[in-house]
Order: sequence, then C-alpha cells, then structure tokens
Amino acid sequence: MPARPPEKAGSAGSAGKLSAKRCPICGKPALEAAKPFCSDRCRDVDLNRWLSGTYAIPGKPDADEDAD
Repeated sequence: MPARPPEKAGSAGSAGKLSAKRCPICGKPALEAAKPFCSDRCRDVDLNRWLSGTYAIPGKPDADEDAD
C-alpha cells in the first residue's frame, strides 16, 4: 500500500486541527491556523505586549557615547 503524502501546513484540511501544544496566552490547545496561539485574538494580545514594551529581552546597557 503506498504511503500518503504529508499534508501541507497551509492546506485547508489542517487549518482547524488542534496541536499538542498550548496557547502561551490563555492555555487553550493551539490551532494550526494561529500557531502557536489558539486564535487571532491571542496572537494580537501577544503582539500588543511586545509593542507596548511589556515583554523585553534583557541585554547589556549601551555605553553612553556622549559621556567624556
């Protein structure tokens, strides 16, 4: 029996399937269409947190170029 080809990530059949991972915002099962989130709403909440500065990646402070 020939093997079935894997479904493409953007195919219509996989758009609503649940993933084993959980949404990092609300904890519901993630959907393939909004991966790694469960919905567009949670994706937008995450984007807003990045844009508003709630999330930040720590780094070394820059040396002040004007300080002499």
